[in-house]
Amino acid sequence: MSQQQRQPWIVGVSGASGTPFAAAVLRGLLAAGESVDLVVSRASRLTLLDETGIAFRDAHWQEDLRSWLARGADGKPHTFDVEVDRVRHWAAGDLAAGPSSGSYPAKGMLIVPASTACVAGVALGLSKDLLQRAASVTLKERRKLVVAVRETPLNGQTLKYLVALDEAGAVVLPASPAFYAGATHIQDLVDFVAGRVLDAAGVPHRLYRRWEGELGGSRG
Repeated sequence: MSQQQRQPWIVGVSGASGTPFAAAVLRGLLAAGESVDLVVSRASRLTLLDETGIAFRDAHWQEDLRSWLARGADGKPHTFDVEVDRVRHWAAGDLAAGPSSGSYPAKGMLIVPASTACVAGVALGLSKDLLQRAASVTLKERRKLVVAVRETPLNGQTLKYLVALDEAGAVVLPASPAFYAGATHIQDLVDFVAGRVLDAAGVPHRLYRRWEGELGGSRG
């Protein structure tokens, strides 16, 4: 696919706990044949190192991304086989990057996970880094923005910021797994949240069992 034809989903990873959610969303997008522009914030690199032991480096991002996406939510390496040739990485400090402009072709943006600091920054339009700037651009261009907030409990100020994002057109999607799909493994719970993010973006997937109106159907 030529650069002129490429229209990626921008995926922003903030510093909240929940890097397995981001990995599952990225795998889902790539499995659906989507192109991805990836922005990994500075804070999220510390979280990724803490949760997976992987140091995400700009100079070696493809190698580090492969290791991250291959890892299961239980921490086991080589659980998934993922190619990252449709991913383009932008450094979080690069405010001249493509996604910082509304003229850059993109389908929309998914922030997974979204920290409360990220939520506040996007709601206030601070654009302190590329992740926040890309989110602001997504809103102003009336493109799809999904914010998978991962924090509990939520204080009143954060709730106000989330309402502001909803009013601006974003989809506020708490990283809240459900159990009706018959989860038997931590990966199932992670995939449910990732699947709901992809649902909100309109990206097809088979990450979880959908409700079909039958009580106890997941135990069948």
